Amino acid sequence: MVRNITAGVDGSPEGLAAAHWAAHEALRQGAALSLVHAWHRHVRPAPYVPLDSTEHDWAERLLREAVDSVRAAHPTLTVAGRLICDSAVSALLSAAAGAELLVLGSQGLGTTAGFVTGSVSQRVVGRAACPVVLVRAGRSAADEHLPAVDGVAPDEIPETPYRAVVLGLDVTHPCDDLIAFAFDAAHRRDTELRVIHVFKAAPAEGVSPAAPGPERLADREHAVVAALRPWAEKYPGVPVTETVVEGRAAGELARAATGAGLVVVGRRTGAGRLGAHTGPVAHAVLHHVGCPVAVVPHA
Repeated sequence: MVRNITAGVDGSPEGLAAAHWAAHEALRQGAALSLVHAWHRHVRPAPYVPLDSTEHDWAERLLREAVDSVRAAHPTLTVAGRLICDSAVSALLSAAAGAELLVLGSQGLGTTAGFVTGSVSQRVVGRAACPVVLVRAGRSAADEHLPAVDGVAPDEIPETPYRAVVLGLDVTHPCDDLIAFAFDAAHRRDTELRVIHVFKAAPAEGVSPAAPGPERLADREHAVVAALRPWAEKYPGVPVTETVVEGRAAGELARAATGAGLVVVGRRTGAGRLGAHTGPVAHAVLHHVGCPVAVVPHA
């Protein structure tokens, strides 16, 4: 069965960046690519629809332009367009149900690197059954690679190394799906995996907060190594570095993501009182990390 990667497109630069990132990922995985555009009938045509066009025709045009753009850049890739008459959230969740990966665009925060995920992508990320990658406008294939020497563009030299994959790991919950995704991503890029585990040390009773005791730090380090061991054995060619640090998870992850090609974080699928959500750490990372971010659902 052919693997499928899906990207949501909406005529925006962010959506087009997501489509092209998804195309590169589909080639890495030997998968087909589906581009999905959601449209919705209104009593009166939406203001962005030209006067000489219907909403359906305009939606078809936006989808066709995205498909043509990806096909022109990746002529060997199987690309299909899918037009869905439904709300954006429902359409994307439906498309994600049959995909290995869903890729969405996300707006940047002005002149600073980061994401404004928006109500649509936040709801999709918090409810999608498959991993979701968010890509902001301006990202290109060259950005996934380390800088090339002598001013040569990285995408002109196939052997130019990829940037590292960074995994934010919480060992207090089962997370094999998350770890597997990160190892596989690093393996397909032939690059290193940097694993960071951040914890907040609880002071002993009657003791004022201070630096974590060596035994607490050692316990966390051992837990990280134990969680990674089966996957390190499965992917022996992936160089792995582990960092265990006390602090605020979102801030430490944002710092660790500097210079990375992809950041991977988890989202617990257990229903909470407020229903599906991304969780505070993943939410913060999506807002403050400039490179693509993968949010992986796990138990």
